[in-house]
Amino acid sequence: MGHVVLLGDSIFDNARYVPDRPAVVDQLRQALPREWRATLLAVDGHITQDVADQLKDLPEDATHLVVSAGGNDALGESGIMSETVCTVGEAFGLFNQVRGRFRDSYRAMLRILGALGKPAAVCTVYDAIPGLGPAEQAALACFNEVILREAFSAALPVIDLRLLCDRQSDYSHVSSIEPSVAGGAKIARVIAEIATTHDFDRRRSMIYA
Repeated sequence: MGHVVLLGDSIFDNARYVPDRPAVVDQLRQALPREWRATLLAVDGHITQDVADQLKDLPEDATHLVVSAGGNDALGESGIMSETVCTVGEAFGLFNQVRGRFRDSYRAMLRILGALGKPAAVCTVYDAIPGLGPAEQAALACFNEVILREAFSAALPVIDLRLLCDRQSDYSHVSSIEPSVAGGAKIARVIAEIATTHDFDRRRSMIYA
């Protein structure tokens, strides 16, 4: 019997954005084998650094950990988009500073996750959000580059939400940066696939979408 624990942000903690409909954790419980369990520790608004505190409530019988973190880190750094620079090179320099801060935070989170010795997977940050402009998409690429690099260095499977949630219907009408019931169903399906079929003993990264 397996027990999947969801950590991170509102990609998983999306109940308020799908009123009267199943949230991601509910959809995951339906997607998993009957004898499996799913627990939600992710919290709407949390950033990468908050995952360590979430892990303090980790159930003793947890068998698989899945983290979606980085979107709120990006929101927290969004002020950089209004900075004034003289050259494109200066702009890239600012983005590199942001990238470095996020890399350090994400790497530290994965180190804490790895120390638990449990099978784990992570998610990228989706970028097909309705209304998201090209500049914001380019900025998110910096965060996703970090997630992919660090996840592959740690030999973790990755749920690429950029590929998975690629339609407008995948996003909530309550808040366009949150998954809808349709988007949540996609996410839950892939989490269940990883938990029940991925060979964690081989310690190899794979992209799931």
